[in-house]
Amino acid sequence: MAKRIWLDGKLVDSQQACIHVFDHGVLYGDGVFEGLRQYAGRVFKLDEHLRRLFDSAKSIRLPIPYSREQLAQAINETTAANELTDSYIRLVVTRGLGALGISPLNCAKPTVVIIADTIKMYSEETYRSGMAIITASTIRTSPAALSPKIKSLNYLNNIMAKWEAIDAGVSEAVMLNQHGYVCECTADNIFIVRDGVVFTPPEESGILLGITRGTVIELAARNEIQVRQVNLTRHDLYTADECFLTGTGAEIVPVTSIDRRAVGDGYVGPVTRLLTDAFRQEVRTPAASPIAAGV
Repeated sequence: MAKRIWLDGKLVDSQQACIHVFDHGVLYGDGVFEGLRQYAGRVFKLDEHLRRLFDSAKSIRLPIPYSREQLAQAINETTAANELTDSYIRLVVTRGLGALGISPLNCAKPTVVIIADTIKMYSEETYRSGMAIITASTIRTSPAALSPKIKSLNYLNNIMAKWEAIDAGVSEAVMLNQHGYVCECTADNIFIVRDGVVFTPPEESGILLGITRGTVIELAARNEIQVRQVNLTRHDLYTADECFLTGTGAEIVPVTSIDRRAVGDGYVGPVTRLLTDAFRQEVRTPAASPIAAGV
């Protein structure tokens, strides 16, 4: 069955959902995006995702030709057209059709695409038993070069780090920043647990401030678990009692090995399990995120 894609205001079959080869998103990676999750018919933290999308676009001087309310409705239309109640949604805004040459003045109108489909990042066994990761030699783009708050289409350094993970036979890689501190993984934020305290890299380390990351920090506070946002080293990863990653697609995935070193006793720890259960309950709560409220 062909998927229905929302493209510049219209729902079209996926086979007809085409972006021009002269679109600056294709030619130069000039654009921004958001990944969202729909649970039981509702989009989780939609307002936060749309706010970040508009902030990212404003930062790169990319005008979005729709309001937040219009995009919220478009997301609703796209999931309904594909008969989805649990899905992953990709919302992309590119600079639009232009010409050869890097100048953004060549582009008259941005291109907006919404894709909704099912997603399964990892197996159920991975969520039960944890996974192995490595640290990559590819470093995270410096905040002095491009603000990590911008969720842009430029993911080449993440992709090169992902290749390192693939070559090592694992699913993910930790990227360090220009100072050698732990930053984030290729597509997820990272947390460790030591003596019952949760640690995660701070904003100034160069991370993308993940919405799932923020949710986990809130859930930890509700469960009286202390969270400290501090610079971490590889030594901190190696000596942690627990480790887990967070992301819209991955949700919360436990890590039980880093660079061939067992994390803690090599099993998924109690804090990770508690936060995972709390997160799953949170996203299934009916009042979690109305499709258009507060947008």
